[in-house]
Amino acid sequence: METIFSLSNLLVMPFWLAIIFLPRWRWTVRIMASLWPIVPVALLYTVLVVPNLPVLFPMLANPELAAIAALLGTPQGASVAWAHFLAFDFFVGRWVYLDGRRVGLSAWIVSPILFFVLMIGPAGFLFYVLARLLKTQAMALVPGKSA
Repeated sequence: METIFSLSNLLVMPFWLAIIFLPRWRWTVRIMASLWPIVPVALLYTVLVVPNLPVLFPMLANPELAAIAALLGTPQGASVAWAHFLAFDFFVGRWVYLDGRRVGLSAWIVSPILFFVLMIGPAGFLFYVLARLLKTQAMALVPGKSA
């Protein structure tokens, strides 16, 4: 489980580095236009979860703090949770990258926000929502421009 946990980061890290440090590179743009970069980590999560569904489903269907804490306190539980974080944070990061380009947010703004999405997922997403709101409101004030 230690190896799976350690290597799971490699499934998404090259893409994170590309969208943060090379956001305008044609290969970054081309690769991020596809959902395929997310598939390997989603597959890893699925491979870890499906064999354990008989045990996991009752816990997740009726979650109790003590049971979830005990699950996450195991190497297998932490690895499953980590794969979940990697998949969903990257999905959100990809969306932030694409949406930022669509609404015309500068890479100088979006790249640091992507770092926060990578590190503190939902808070980074909120930073993006705020930046996007400020951008679209500013665009609405300019005659002839729209978001």
